[in-house]
Amino acid sequence: MAPPPLGRTPRPLARRPLVLCENMRAVPYVPFYLAFAGGFWEREGLAIQHVVSPATSNTPLKLLEGSADVSWGGPMRVMMHHDADPRCPLACFGQVVARDPFVLVGRGPKPQFRFADLVGLKLAPAGDVPTPWMTFQDDLQRAGLEPAKLAGRRVRPMAKNLRAYLRGEVDVIQVFEPYAHQLVATGQGAIWHRFSERGDIAYTTFYATRQTMKRRRDECTRLVAGIARALKALQRSTADDIARAVKPFLPDLPLESLSAIIADYRAAGLWAETPDLPPAALLRLKAALVSGGLISRDPAYDILVDRELSA
Repeated sequence: MAPPPLGRTPRPLARRPLVLCENMRAVPYVPFYLAFAGGFWEREGLAIQHVVSPATSNTPLKLLEGSADVSWGGPMRVMMHHDADPRCPLACFGQVVARDPFVLVGRGPKPQFRFADLVGLKLAPAGDVPTPWMTFQDDLQRAGLEPAKLAGRRVRPMAKNLRAYLRGEVDVIQVFEPYAHQLVATGQGAIWHRFSERGDIAYTTFYATRQTMKRRRDECTRLVAGIARALKALQRSTADDIARAVKPFLPDLPLESLSAIIADYRAAGLWAETPDLPPAALLRLKAALVSGGLISRDPAYDILVDRELSA
C-alpha cells in the first residue's frame, strides 16, 4: 500500500539507524507493520534497523545492555523491572495498542455473556506472557469471582490450551487472533467476550531507557510522529488495503482472514487514534498487575512515562 499524501517533503534522514526491537510477531501489532510497509518512518527522516527479540522476557534486557535502542511491547515489562529495581531507567512513550486484544471463545453462542457464566466451566486463560491473565483475573475479581478457582492450573500457553479445547478437555479459552478467527470460521467456537470492552489500558507502547530517550531525542520524536501517521492511515484505509500492506509480516495468514481480523480489531477500538498515553490507561493496567500480585510497587506516571514524547 502506497503511503497517503503527507503534505510535505520528507525530513532529512537521521544519521545512525535507530535499533528498534520487535517484542514478538503478532497480529495486534499491525500498526507497527503498517509503519514499515507504508514508509511512514522513512518519510519522517528516520532510519531504522529492525530486529526481533529472541524472547519477550529478553526484550528489556536488550535495551538495558544497549544492543537495542527502543522496543515496542507491554508497559507490564517496564513495571516489572521498576518493581525489582526502583532505580530502573526504563520508561514508556506513545500508546499504540490501546485496548486488550484477547477474547474468550466457548462452544456455542453466548450473546448475553457475563463473567459469572464461567462458574462451573473449565476455563483456560492465556499464559504465554503475564498481561492477559493479570488483566483477566482483575476483571474477575471486580465481578466478585475468585480467579484461582476458575482457572485452576490452566493458565498456560495459548497453543496448549487450544489443543485441550479441541480435545474437549476445557470449555472456554482466552486467546488472541488469529486463534479466535480460526475457531469461529471452522464452526468450532464462538466469541463470548472481547476484553477490548474494558476500554483503554495502555496495552502496547514504545519503551527505552531514559538515557536513550535523552541521547536520541530527535529520533524518538520521529518514531512517534511516524507511528501517528500509521495510526491515521489505519483508521482511514480499507481493511483489505491494510491487510495487503502488512501481509509480508504475517505470511501464514490467508489475506481474507487477515482483512477480517483487522476489521474486527478496528471496530473494537483496539488501536489508538493518536499516540497519546493518558495516565488513566496506564493506571488501569498497573492496578491489574498489583491485584494479581505481579508487582507490589506503585511508581508514579511520570516515572514510568515520558509525557513529552507521548503527546
